[in-house]
Amino acid sequence: MSDGNTRIKPDLWSAGAVAIAALVLVPIVAVFWLAALPTQNIWPHLMDTVLPRYIATTLILMAGVGALAAVLGTGTAWLVAMHEFPGRRWLASALLMPLAIPAYVGAYALVDFLDYAGPLQVALRATFDWSSAADYSFPKIRSLPFAVLVIGLSLYPYVYLLARAAFSEQSGAGYEVARALGAGPWQRFLRVGLPLARPAIAAGTAVAMMEAVNDFGTVDFFGVQTLTTGIFTTWLSGGNAGGAAQIACVVLVLIAGLVWIERQSRARRRFWQAPRSQRPVTRMVLTGRAGWAAFAVCLLPVLLGFVFPASVMLWHAVVAADGWLAPGLVRAILNTLVVAGAASVLCVGLALFMTYGVRMAGRTLPRLLLPVTTVGYAAPGAVLGLGVLIPLAAFDNRVADAVLALTGWDPGLILTGSSAALVFAYVVRFFAIGQGAADAALGRIPPSLPLAARSLGRGPGATLRAIHLPLMRSSIAMALLLVFVDSVKELPATLLLRPFGFDTLATRVHDQASLERLSQAAPAALVITCVGLVAVLLLARADKVK
Repeated sequence: MSDGNTRIKPDLWSAGAVAIAALVLVPIVAVFWLAALPTQNIWPHLMDTVLPRYIATTLILMAGVGALAAVLGTGTAWLVAMHEFPGRRWLASALLMPLAIPAYVGAYALVDFLDYAGPLQVALRATFDWSSAADYSFPKIRSLPFAVLVIGLSLYPYVYLLARAAFSEQSGAGYEVARALGAGPWQRFLRVGLPLARPAIAAGTAVAMMEAVNDFGTVDFFGVQTLTTGIFTTWLSGGNAGGAAQIACVVLVLIAGLVWIERQSRARRRFWQAPRSQRPVTRMVLTGRAGWAAFAVCLLPVLLGFVFPASVMLWHAVVAADGWLAPGLVRAILNTLVVAGAASVLCVGLALFMTYGVRMAGRTLPRLLLPVTTVGYAAPGAVLGLGVLIPLAAFDNRVADAVLALTGWDPGLILTGSSAALVFAYVVRFFAIGQGAADAALGRIPPSLPLAARSLGRGPGATLRAIHLPLMRSSIAMALLLVFVDSVKELPATLLLRPFGFDTLATRVHDQASLERLSQAAPAALVITCVGLVAVLLLARADKVK
């Protein structure tokens, strides 16, 4: 009898894990639901007009960003991991710094410097006595190639970080054999280093390509029409949520295809190294011109991806110092702190509860749902914005109607009329970060410790508080910081879900730069950069190179 009662007794951890998974998956399901049952089916019209152009431009953007990120990330990682040259240790950390600056900030800085009214063309006209643009030829800045350049410079650190780790962990025995057989540096890279590091490079490149699809600020500012801008245009300008959902489904299919291709490519080739033969690689010392050439190659992405946009923004912030006192900036900072802080706490807390609950319960359904909840990180912010707003708006309206019928008081839109929808979107978007950190931290705790606590009569919750949380403190803190920083930089979902008159730092930068008021956008951009730089410095400290 007691066994039967045990089987039907509700399991709080399993039920909670399933509920959290359902909450995270609601926006994705809502997008497919809206696409399948639109109020007005404009799919044939989209197919005949704009959709092929959106898809082609998005594929070119993904391919260009992926190629640029792979080349820059792999090349610099190979130099840092396998060679010794002047400034190597400093550059090993500095190469991560472009992660601190969102791509849209880099786009605003590039246009400000290189456009017709920018200092470069003004100096050229003054030097060569040109009177107008008709007197000389200059590349079109607001174009797809420059969008690829800006986004690639912002995202190559994903490839660099993974590729550098892969190169550093390789055994030196293979390189010694290749050297003994007469292989030069280039052949050793192509035949030994690159094949062994290819899974890591492919994973980093896939992340960069997914982030390129998510980008809205850069492509919108450059006038490049992608699937993400198509979602905004169809929904906000055309007023057709179903059509926007159909475009969003195309985006999700592209992302799913990219993930599948990346995983299949890794599955075809597997490499193992015997622990006994593991010997660290002896770095080749580069002296003279070769050493300084390696220094210049590694310094260039840092200059273009971080120093240049940060310098342009700093110059504008100093020249127009009154922008720091603008009341809109103070409100944007406070709003950003509130929504990003709430999102980071909720995201990491829910991820910890779900991951711990799956481990404690051992039930099949929560264990199957756990990896599926990471889909939000692959979904672009515009897709999540659409998937969050529509179901929450329907829920809000039903609650308001019920309250009005019962009390005669209209509460208005409780969730979508406040920043709650924005926080929810951030939680879904970055849930994978919290889950990954919690899962890795729990995996490092010896099973004997929680078992000892349970044998002393501690329940699962008490064991979590007394044993796990103290040992996971650093991992949880890093996850909180990463979710906070990504929430601060997130633009597409914020533009779609923010309440009327509600600005964050990201939306303030976008709004002011769109109006060509870069001096007003610069302070907010610098605050975002400083927040991102803190996370990058902590990441560099944790991943210190010898």
